[in-house]
Amino acid sequence: MPIISRFFGIIIRMFFNEHAPPHFHAEYGEYRVVVDINTLEAIEGHFPRRALELVLDWAELHQKELLQDWSLCQQHQQPTEIEPLE
Repeated sequence: MPIISRFFGIIIRMFFNEHAPPHFHAEYGEYRVVVDINTLEAIEGHFPRRALELVLDWAELHQKELLQDWSLCQQHQQPTEIEPLE
């Protein structure tokens, strides 16, 4: 599963050939969450509140790039790395 970005101890990943809706996976320590790219909502898992806010802020800034990476992953192509939140 390719890593898309890393920031503040959070790892953002996408799987190849995943099911709809377009989404990404975030990891923070033992926490895992799946975020819908179109709605920018957590659709599965649990994250600490502040870490989730960081992930959603980052996703809002990079929504277009995330959708492009989703498309690449659906074609089993390596997604591009996305700038981390600073």
